[in-house]
Amino acid sequence: MKSGSDAALAGVEDRIGHTFVRRDLIRTALTHASVASSARDSYQRFEFLGDRVLGLVITEMLLEMYPKATEGELSHRLAELVRKETCAEVATTLDLGSGVAFGGGRAQKMSLLTINVLGDVCEAVIGAIYLDGGLDAARRFIATNWHDRILAWPGAHRNAKVTLQEWAQSKGLRVPDYTIVAKSGPDHEPHFEVEVIVEKRAPARGAGRTRREAEQSAAAALLLREGVWTAEK
Repeated sequence: MKSGSDAALAGVEDRIGHTFVRRDLIRTALTHASVASSARDSYQRFEFLGDRVLGLVITEMLLEMYPKATEGELSHRLAELVRKETCAEVATTLDLGSGVAFGGGRAQKMSLLTINVLGDVCEAVIGAIYLDGGLDAARRFIATNWHDRILAWPGAHRNAKVTLQEWAQSKGLRVPDYTIVAKSGPDHEPHFEVEVIVEKRAPARGAGRTRREAEQSAAAALLLREGVWTAEK
């Protein structure tokens, strides 16, 4: 793949929820160094920008959503939410990898499509959105793709599965049941979607890079919906 086709780029725009005025920006954000003629033609500079924009917007969101949190807790949450693995999860969910231009054939593309690369591409897309639509456009993209992750983050002492089981037992309900409803992505970077069911309650879903992570996310979603946990917790 030498360059992103208009159809492929339009598909990416649909998935990220932003139509570019300057199509060259998203094209650059999806160009790997292996096919770029210079550093300015690959996503690397956009990644640098997007990383800073992501950190700013997540910081804003944390301050608004957790007004009682200490600086230490906010810093811990921020570090988790902007790390490469989290960005790679967002990239996988949005299938950004299918739009990335690499040098070589399919086998080389698959070998290069690592967690680091997916994370870099996600940050580059944020940078491109910022350059095309400004900070408000970047905020919308980040809020859409990080809001639930912020709420579902278990924290150092916040085990959603354990809490959900204890809550269910306190209500006289059966132990929560977890089911994998979808699995996507390559074997080395899978993406799981899990549904949790608690007796007499509507099911809730979560996603993650591992089954355990997806189960934690699903449990957290149900706890938040039932009011057991709140955003301030």
